[in-house]
Amino acid sequence: MARIVMKFGGTSMAGTERIRRVARIVKRQQDAGHEVAVVVSAMAGETDRLVNFCREANSLYDPAEYDVVVASGEQVTSGLLAIALQALGANARSWLGWQLPIKTVEAHAKARIDSIDAEALIAEMQRGVIAVIPGFQGMSEDGRVTTLGRGGSDTSAVAVAAAVKADRCDIYTDVDGVYTTDPRIVAKARKLANVTYEEMLELASVGAKVLQTRSVGLAMKEGVRVQVLSSFIDDDAPAADTIPGTMIVSDEELEGMDMERQLITGIAHDKNEAKITLTRVPDKPGAVANIFGPLAEAAINVDMIIQNVGRDKGETDVTFTVPAADLARSLDLLEGAKESIGFNRIIPDTNVAKISVVGVGMKSHAGVASTMFKALADRGVNIQAISTSEIKVSVLIEEDYTELAVRVLHTAYGLDAVEA
Repeated sequence: MARIVMKFGGTSMAGTERIRRVARIVKRQQDAGHEVAVVVSAMAGETDRLVNFCREANSLYDPAEYDVVVASGEQVTSGLLAIALQALGANARSWLGWQLPIKTVEAHAKARIDSIDAEALIAEMQRGVIAVIPGFQGMSEDGRVTTLGRGGSDTSAVAVAAAVKADRCDIYTDVDGVYTTDPRIVAKARKLANVTYEEMLELASVGAKVLQTRSVGLAMKEGVRVQVLSSFIDDDAPAADTIPGTMIVSDEELEGMDMERQLITGIAHDKNEAKITLTRVPDKPGAVANIFGPLAEAAINVDMIIQNVGRDKGETDVTFTVPAADLARSLDLLEGAKESIGFNRIIPDTNVAKISVVGVGMKSHAGVASTMFKALADRGVNIQAISTSEIKVSVLIEEDYTELAVRVLHTAYGLDAVEA
C-alpha cells in the first residue's frame, strides 16, 4: 500500500463528464489499497474568466480581493470531484486551503507556501477518506485567502505530498509524460521513463510546459518523487503506477536505475523571448550595472548577455534578452535611464527564439556545446547569443529557424526514436 497525492489540471477538470472520468481514476487507486489525496485546478479557462471580472470591476483591484475571486475556481472543482467520488461509493470530502490549513507568506496573488498542518489530513486518509484539495490557494498570516500565482496547483500538489510524506505525487496532464522534445515538432521524440529534478528544472525554465518550474524546485528540495501521467485514458486503463509515464527523481536514485544514461535528456525551445541591443555604451566600470540595475529593481529577468568588443572611442554594444511580455516595460525603463547609461540607440527584436539542450551527462562529458554549434552551422542557422549552466546550453536564433533547429539537434544528439 502506498500514500499517493494525485493532481489534475484544468483540462482534466473541464466539465462534469471529465470530472467523472477523474473520479474513476482516483477511485481505482483507492480500490488498489492506496491512501489517496487529490489536488485539483479550476476548469480550463475559468481562472482567466475570473481575472477578467476583477479587471472589469476595477483595473486597480485590491490583490487580497482578487485572491478571493480567483480562488473560487478551484473551490468549485474540489467540491464537484468530491460529489462525483461519493457517487461511486467512495468516502470523499473537500478540504479548502484555510481548513487544513495551508499557511502562506508574502504578497497576495503570488504567495509562497510556508507550511501545511497535515495531521488531520493524514488521519482522514488512514481512515479511508479521499481528501480533495483545491490547488493554487492557501491562507495568509492574518487568515485571508491567498493564491500562489498562475500554475500554482502543481506547487500545491507537491507541497501536500511533502506534508503527508507521500510515496509519490502523480501529476495528471494533457500529455502522457516528458519527451525528449516537443512531439508536435519531432515525430521521433521519445517519452522518457525517468528524469532528474535538475534536468526537469532546466527543461521547465527554458520552455518545456509539462510542469511549473516552482513545483519542480520544491519537489527537489523536499525529495518528493513526481510522476507525470495523462488523465485522458480509457475507463478500463490500468492503475496509475502501471501506466508508462515519466518519473522525476533525484540524481542518486536515477543512477541506481540506469547506469548508462543518455548524454542529453532533451531539447527545449521558447519563442517568448525578446532581444534588446544598446549601442555605443561607454566601455567603463559601472556601465553594465547602470543598464541592469533598473531592470532588476522592476523584477525583470535578464537571460542571455553579450558585451561586444570595445570600439576605438571607448564604446561598446551590449545585447541581452528579456521575456517578451516584459519588452515594453524594459524599453521604457531603459529610455528613462538613458542619461545615466549613456547609450546611443535601443534596438529591440522579437523575432528570436531560445533553443536549449539539457542533460546531467554534460557534467562529465566534453564537446556538447561544439556538437550543438556545428549542427546548427551545417544547416545555416546563425547563433546570436549563448548562455550555459552546468547541465544546459542555450542559444538564441532567428525565430523562423526554431523547428529546424530542434529537429537538427534532436538528431545530432542521437535522441530520435528507433522505428520498429
